[in-house]
Amino acid sequence: MGNDTTTATWLTPTGALPDDDEVLERSLSEWILGLTGLPEGYVRPRWTPVQPPQLPQDTNWCAFGIIDISDDANPAFQNQTDDSAEMWKHEQIECMASFYGPGSQGISSQFRDGLKVSQNNAQLNVLGLSLGAYTKLTSAPELINNQWVRRYDMIIQLRRKLVRTYGIKSILSVPVSFFGD
Repeated sequence: MGNDTTTATWLTPTGALPDDDEVLERSLSEWILGLTGLPEGYVRPRWTPVQPPQLPQDTNWCAFGIIDISDDANPAFQNQTDDSAEMWKHEQIECMASFYGPGSQGISSQFRDGLKVSQNNAQLNVLGLSLGAYTKLTSAPELINNQWVRRYDMIIQLRRKLVRTYGIKSILSVPVSFFGD
């Protein structure tokens, strides 16, 4: 069964797919590590199938997760060739970062300030992302193992352009007959 407009069927993308799921989370983890200076393994995805052991209360670390993905309502179809067309759209990815530990306020503040540095944003662009907006830091102490742990949260909005290629064939010729005078 074909995956193009020569057959009456559903079309799925034919080209490379965007980084999603674990690949996207790894990119976000590297970004947060780079801006906070936290050691490797101390920036963790918030929701994983197998939860790693809880870090000690006196350890600084970050949990992050994607909480919302929205896209523009009007994608554009570009780069039409004889065999395909690209659908271009923009997504907004909303992430929540929670910074834990005795130095969580300082680390979250350092992360927030790092968002404002143009070289850091250039590195984010290499990942195919750009900074949209971010919220203030919110204190949200958490009771873990019957001990209060310092925690600061913030929400970051990132943007990215997605390009999906579909087998939309161009119309090269149409048999047309004219009748009458």
